[in-house]
Amino acid sequence: MTAFRGAHVLITGAASGLGRLMALDAVQRGARVTLLDRDAKGLGLVCDEIQALKGDAEGFVVDLSSREAIQATCAEVLQSRGPVGILINNAGIVSGKPLLECSDEAIERTFQVNTLALFWMVRAFLPAMMAAGGGHVVTVASAAGLAGTSRLVDYSASKFAAVGFDESLRMELKRLGSPVRTTVVCPFFIDTGMFEGVKTRFAWLLPILKPDYVVRRVMGAIASNRARLILPRFVWTVPVVRALPPFLFDAVLSFFGVNRSMDEFVGRH
Repeated sequence: MTAFRGAHVLITGAASGLGRLMALDAVQRGARVTLLDRDAKGLGLVCDEIQALKGDAEGFVVDLSSREAIQATCAEVLQSRGPVGILINNAGIVSGKPLLECSDEAIERTFQVNTLALFWMVRAFLPAMMAAGGGHVVTVASAAGLAGTSRLVDYSASKFAAVGFDESLRMELKRLGSPVRTTVVCPFFIDTGMFEGVKTRFAWLLPILKPDYVVRRVMGAIASNRARLILPRFVWTVPVVRALPPFLFDAVLSFFGVNRSMDEFVGRH
């Protein structure tokens, strides 16, 4: 089991959405939290909420698309807050545009935040975890990292990479005999505003997930050292469907409306 009480938990993308809710939940479980986000105002509001609960929280403003900024901020966190026991890589961005309408800069930023930031964050905090003989690295990926769809080419590719990052890291830690644990989270669309406007054809099979529910499941998965959390359960059929020939795989995703789910996407303003 991974204990939150007394642990130092660091969460990226913590100024809103899942990150904010996970920070509040971690504090209620007895953790002290360090919060990273580019939104200074949002970070301040979350820290105020936590301090109102008599919790220990500090926010650091950082652009997660910049390797140099991440490295400088992580060094500051280690110096002022100490080693991290639970690292939750939650930050993510989405353009929601067809590939040919995405700018070069937008595509690069998607990979910088959704994928490369995972490397810089883990490289910063994993050594201390290994030296301490324990720790937990959490990667919030996406169901789009298990099955691709239109208008999510850059996002889906970055999340496929995030899933591969977690899997390879898990195997590497096992090969090294390290007790550090990993958890990857692959949820369907979540009602946080990030995917405002998305639609689902069969809500009883593929519902737009509620943030409180997702956070409860994620924190439970971390506490129980669960290696993989996929939400909802229907998404577990993706590996089975993937065994079909591509034309049948595509037909199944189209039938369930997945390939049209982004048609009315507007995103967070």
